[in-house]
Amino acid sequence: MAEKLIDYYDSMSSPWTYLGHLRFVQLAHRFGLTIRHKPMDLLKVWSVSGGLPLKQRARQRQAYRHQELRRWRELLQMPCNLEPAHHPVADRRACYMVIAAMRRGLDWSTLSHAILRAVWVEDRDIADHATLVAIAYENGMDGKALLAATEDKAVQAEYLSNTEEATRIGVFGAPTYVFDGELFWGQDRLQMLEWRLTQKLGALTGEPA
Repeated sequence: MAEKLIDYYDSMSSPWTYLGHLRFVQLAHRFGLTIRHKPMDLLKVWSVSGGLPLKQRARQRQAYRHQELRRWRELLQMPCNLEPAHHPVADRRACYMVIAAMRRGLDWSTLSHAILRAVWVEDRDIADHATLVAIAYENGMDGKALLAATEDKAVQAEYLSNTEEATRIGVFGAPTYVFDGELFWGQDRLQMLEWRLTQKLGALTGEPA
């Protein structure tokens, strides 16, 4: 029987993480899974897996990404700026803040989604410390305390460990969900993840196996 754990590797600036976050969390809860959230350094992951930052990709790939974002926005009926004011954006401090929230037992999922929305809906700069503090306060958390905690060695070490672990197990993009040793890359794989969860855990949740 598979353990009821699922690993979630993501980036706080990824549009695909934004589009899939709430659906993934709902899916995990539906199957009674504990999410082990692992914000990672996506640029470092790309550097060892052949990925490229957006502006370094071929023109055709950039154009298709734009088209896909438009389609997913329409399909999911979610607001999403196709060309946000602050993207690409350094998201390391945002990742640190989410890790700090997790270590304090706070609602990391709500904070993560709020940070992602800040980039992809609200045109806010998550590289700006004051913006991160404000987002945390808007979601019922002590933003100043969380920002201070981003300087903790343990928080930064966890981010580094997540990144090293991601590269070791073959993660190459965000978001990536890992269940029972199997990787599912991208929010467009959530249907496939649901299929696998139903196969392995359906009997435990009342779902048909």
